[in-house]
Amino acid sequence: MRDDDYRRLLDDRARHPERIAQAAAVRRRRPLLADRDQILIIAADHPARGALGVSGRPMAMASRVELLDRLVVALSRPGVDGVLGTPDIIEDLLLLGALDDKIVIGSMNRGGLQGAVFEFDDRFTAYDTESIVAMRLDGGKMLCRIGLEDERTAATLESCARAVTELSREGLAAMVEPFWSKRSGGVVRNDLSADAMIHAIHVGQALGASSARTWLKLPVVDDMERVMEATTLPTLLLGGDPSGAPDEVYASWAKALRNPGVRGLVVGRALLYPPDDDVAAAVDIAAGLLEGAAR
Repeated sequence: MRDDDYRRLLDDRARHPERIAQAAAVRRRRPLLADRDQILIIAADHPARGALGVSGRPMAMASRVELLDRLVVALSRPGVDGVLGTPDIIEDLLLLGALDDKIVIGSMNRGGLQGAVFEFDDRFTAYDTESIVAMRLDGGKMLCRIGLEDERTAATLESCARAVTELSREGLAAMVEPFWSKRSGGVVRNDLSADAMIHAIHVGQALGASSARTWLKLPVVDDMERVMEATTLPTLLLGGDPSGAPDEVYASWAKALRNPGVRGLVVGRALLYPPDDDVAAAVDIAAGLLEGAAR
């Protein structure tokens, strides 16, 4: 992102907010699955939950200018199909002209702030179905953490079900990210065992009045073959906050991509903030994994 792009963005934000809707109205759109069976989406909705850390760097995503620069680089690479983000980020990218011919998924429930006493209260504080339709986005994504010991889970399930129903009626994709979760030591942790993911999938895929346009967003876990047998819905694999060496992470993605029903990757921090900060190279590796899985 050039310096004049940044200055123009600041000026548009202050003087010409109407240009956001104008850019959305003329954005060139594309099908979710066009000429390929698998897609690569860049995720950028972590900051809205206060989750700014990457691989031990607690403030890695603090600079919006740096994040946008990395997103523009990622979206310019061959094989990148789109982006998932909250309104503030999507609107910046619209003003920068970075979203033509890209899939754009709006992140909906960001109310469960990382580390908050109310973290299980995953309220819909970002996009809603009406705004997704108005901005001509291609779908909505919702986090669905299921805490059997937390009564706030009931409201989250109901809200996610309503969003799935509304998006389906508008002919838009509903991307559900289900987890079996528990608070331990004051921190909400997702159970990444195969059995827990299978439980979460069965709850998540049944939300809403129709699953016709529901996609799942799932982590790569052990025994992924058995996990994927729990659903017939199209599934994208999430990258999460990488804890292992990049080569190990990429190898786990490549193996999981070979499972029937997996339709690609939704990755944010692992590609936007790789250890060597070479965003283009990290994105190209991920795109190459999709090409390899398609052979």
